[in-house]
Amino acid sequence: MIRAFAASAAGAPLQPFEYEPGPLAADQVEVAVISCGICHSDLSMLDNEWGMAAYPLVPGHEVIGKVTAVGDRVTNVKVGQTVGVGWFSGSCQTCTQCLGGDHNLCNQREQTIVGRHGGFAEAVRAQASWTFPLPDALDPLKAGPLFCGGATVFTPFAEFDIAPTDRVGVIGIGGLGHLAIQFARHWGCEVTAFTSSEGKATEARQLGAHHVIDSRDGAQLEEAVGSFDLIISTVNVSLDWMAYLNALAPRGRLHLVGAALEPVPVPAFGLIGGQKTVSGSPMASPRNVIAMLEFCARHDIAPVTEVFPMSRVNEALDHLRAGKARYRVVLQGDF
Repeated sequence: MIRAFAASAAGAPLQPFEYEPGPLAADQVEVAVISCGICHSDLSMLDNEWGMAAYPLVPGHEVIGKVTAVGDRVTNVKVGQTVGVGWFSGSCQTCTQCLGGDHNLCNQREQTIVGRHGGFAEAVRAQASWTFPLPDALDPLKAGPLFCGGATVFTPFAEFDIAPTDRVGVIGIGGLGHLAIQFARHWGCEVTAFTSSEGKATEARQLGAHHVIDSRDGAQLEEAVGSFDLIISTVNVSLDWMAYLNALAPRGRLHLVGAALEPVPVPAFGLIGGQKTVSGSPMASPRNVIAMLEFCARHDIAPVTEVFPMSRVNEALDHLRAGKARYRVVLQGDF
């Protein structure tokens, strides 16, 4: 049996829960949880905002732990190794996307907390190809958020030929945005943080932003027109999207990783005139997760975290709901 914390219904507090995981598949790994980050996506699933939650629901998809068992066909990790598991926990391995390295775009991809139990538990399972050895330079109590938020905001740098001479804007200085700033700065880019929180301006600069723009100030947004090669939006709310399209330089890209639920209005002429692009991406492919981990180890990049024992999971969730997290909350296993 695996002990965990689960919600019995949408919005319900998490309670102790046990489940029988069944036999370990030949391509699976079982991981004893050391720590697990809390992502806003966990809140969305707990509240069934996306309409795909199944209860009882064990959240948690930013797992760091020790491998305790491997299936017969597993060769990339071994028992005793420290690894991470993120939003995806499996894919078919045989479709065009998987064979091309885009496992995260597989139509049969398995999501760690959708229709299965996640990492707010003493153990979790995942397919070996979605189980990643943690570099020695990364702290197991801080690294969990890299496996969702970190890998997500790293993707545009890896996928879109971002040059070190590019000017990059980051909308939202929270769990994703504070990592995007660090990636952009160490990539060599000129970095601007867009934030509606006056108190985060100093912190954004400490994280690596060269400039900070108050996203509520129309005059500052007007001054930014035509400035950016890439703007990454990490927020899950609707914004004045035209202001950000106008802030793009010719051939610039507005890239969405925050899951705003309302449609994004994009007028054709807003794109055509400057040959601009609006795009989005999910959690990273395995190859980009590995590259991200190497990049973090090389440049000493880590999430800014607050740690709660897993037994205080409801208190930690309330802390995140209240917008008090700076910048990621991590649960330390204490079963």
